[in-house]
Amino acid sequence: MPENAELARSEAERFLREGSGPWADLALTLPLFVGYHLGVVFLPVRNAADIVTRELTSLAENNLAAYITLTLGIGLAFAFVLLMLGRGHTLRSSRFVFVGIEGVAYAIAMRMAGQYVVGKLALAGVAAPEGQFSAIVMSLGAGFYEEIAFRVGLFGLGLRVILSMLGAVPRFKRTLISAAWAAFGALAFSSWHYFGEYGDAFELRSFVFRAVCGFAFTLIYAFRGFAPAVWTHTIYDAWVLIF
Repeated sequence: MPENAELARSEAERFLREGSGPWADLALTLPLFVGYHLGVVFLPVRNAADIVTRELTSLAENNLAAYITLTLGIGLAFAFVLLMLGRGHTLRSSRFVFVGIEGVAYAIAMRMAGQYVVGKLALAGVAAPEGQFSAIVMSLGAGFYEEIAFRVGLFGLGLRVILSMLGAVPRFKRTLISAAWAAFGALAFSSWHYFGEYGDAFELRSFVFRAVCGFAFTLIYAFRGFAPAVWTHTIYDAWVLIF
């Protein structure tokens, strides 16, 4: 077997066995972060969980060239840090292929699960961004920032706080608490889409569908890691908004 093919197979086996980790998460989500911030500056809207664009725009003093330079500089700085820490393997193209394929598989399964639970896919009151470019950019932002807010922040950190407050509890009880907190997070994630200036009009079918998606994202985050959850969210949103 050629050396490159053997390396790709070993990388695939390692990724599927270990999932993502902190450094791999940083590397695998970096293109989505940079892509979103390079695109969103050309749109009249941004993701509600995006807390970075405004700061970058302020630092760039509303100069487009400076903003783009800052965004690319952040991406290059993170890549440099990974290389200096001996984590260059997390930037291999094969890893991006693997997480992309995994994201596609999860997105398909999620859409099928949502259809089964809700009854049909049509989401009344959901307005897609105008144009494919807008849809792609907003999907990148939703995948990255909403996963940070709801999976890393609300579910991950929130669950740690809850369990630390409870102290030593049986494993079965910890599992039940985790599942209940995941369900709460899914409901919070769904509710998020109906508030704010760009919130959708509430509709029970779309609320339930989004809650199912939120629970699925949480399962992916819990069992596979942050990067697969981000890629799944991004691919799923782009699929729904474009096709």
